[in-house]
Amino acid sequence: MSASPPRSPARPARPQRRPQPTRQAPRPPVRPRRPRRPRWAMRAVTTLSVVVLASAGIGHSVMAGLDADIARVDPFKDMKNRPAAGHGMNVLLVGTDGRDKITEQERRRYRLGGAPCHCTDTIMIVHISADRKRATVVSLPRDSYAEVPAQVDETTHRPRAAHPIKLNAAYAEGGPQLTVRTVEDMTRLKIDHYLEVDFITFMRTVDVLGGVRVCTAQPLKDSYTGLNLSPGTHTLNGGQALQYVRSRHVDAASDLGRMKRQQRFLASMIEQATSSGVLLNPIRFRDVTRAVLGSVRADTGFGTDELLDLGRAMRNFSPSSSEFTTVPIGQLGYAVKGIGSTLKWDRAGADQLFRSLREDKPLAPPTPAHAPTPTPTHAPKPQVPPPATVEVAPAGIRVQVENGTPTAGLARRMDAALAATGFATNHRPVGAARRDLRRTVVSFDPRWDRSARSLAAALPGSVLRAVPGMGPVLRVTVGTDFKGAVRTVRAEAPAPQGEASVIRGDDRVC
Repeated sequence: MSASPPRSPARPARPQRRPQPTRQAPRPPVRPRRPRRPRWAMRAVTTLSVVVLASAGIGHSVMAGLDADIARVDPFKDMKNRPAAGHGMNVLLVGTDGRDKITEQERRRYRLGGAPCHCTDTIMIVHISADRKRATVVSLPRDSYAEVPAQVDETTHRPRAAHPIKLNAAYAEGGPQLTVRTVEDMTRLKIDHYLEVDFITFMRTVDVLGGVRVCTAQPLKDSYTGLNLSPGTHTLNGGQALQYVRSRHVDAASDLGRMKRQQRFLASMIEQATSSGVLLNPIRFRDVTRAVLGSVRADTGFGTDELLDLGRAMRNFSPSSSEFTTVPIGQLGYAVKGIGSTLKWDRAGADQLFRSLREDKPLAPPTPAHAPTPTPTHAPKPQVPPPATVEVAPAGIRVQVENGTPTAGLARRMDAALAATGFATNHRPVGAARRDLRRTVVSFDPRWDRSARSLAAALPGSVLRAVPGMGPVLRVTVGTDFKGAVRTVRAEAPAPQGEASVIRGDDRVC
């Protein structure tokens, strides 16, 4: 950190106060020492934050001595026949289950029930390009079908032959070393560094950042985690963010959908971290870092110097420079005797993905340069929001519109607007039994819940109401909140066979 500039000699000296004989100068309050608690995204974001601080010119004067606080593991011990090194740097980021360390109050408040396991909850490969201008994050599903290489059992010290397993169980069976060996064997990608964190104090990180903004095109409700978000943009606090990234029951995509939401959240968190005043305050950041890094586990070669060097090289890094994807899946529900249902990778697509990382190539094509905007000769047109991404295409959603207000013709306008955006309305709007509705209601049979969420995304602010036995036709009862506009929606196109669906850090879903 550079020294402060000398004061101007022209500035008048401040008058000194007389000493108070009966009082002593107050000492700075001693901050109580907090017990160590599990950290996950707190530590992951702190790692990113060290990079941010370094790029802002804050260096060893603030971060000195933090190396001693990082617990070390040796995941590369005695490893042989490893893949050849590629270009850039590959970090294996492993999130372990830490719910056994939280308080009973936190467990109830955030619905963190269930038995803890000695296994990995999240596995990601973070690839930093050789020029330090691009980052690629690849999620590896925890239920991926894997074949563990031959090893010596840590408990019995007896050799074990290669055998099938779910990827997240490799950690329970052989710790960081077996996890790295298994990932390298599956990806043929050399892992340069290893970071191990747990996820419980993720919510405290979000609170330090002042919350993180997310946007959803459809309602997100999960009774398991307590998540309940309406369509639109929300600034989540720590507890809400934890519910958001843990939810698996908001759509049919289950764990794959959860990983996509985690990726979008991480992109938003990176954007927030790089612009947060909290992280650019050296004193506050130092205190947070000291409290957090003490429980990080990393390989011996990954320390503060590497983070600072990386940060200095990433001064021009931006959200558009990051991309997120999940390894392509070839078969869902691949049954394995003694293991259960697994996810089998699309081998050709996975090979193509990891080849791009080895060759240090971006996964998504570069954003085309925009032509200069001509000088307008008339009043600019109002900005139209981009189409919202939904689970079901509007053409496959049948709709009956009813008028729930005393305004004549409002249901007809709703019917026409929905039809214009692609919904299969029956073009026969009718009057509802009630004519005093303030908010539009979407009624649906629970068996068609995905269609209902897609329809609600086209009607921001509408209320979803489940009506068992309704059948496939959804009913929209128009309220006085309808002003004549319906938002355009489109179904998310699946990635072609053998290709990975890529999310950019600056992509917007709303």
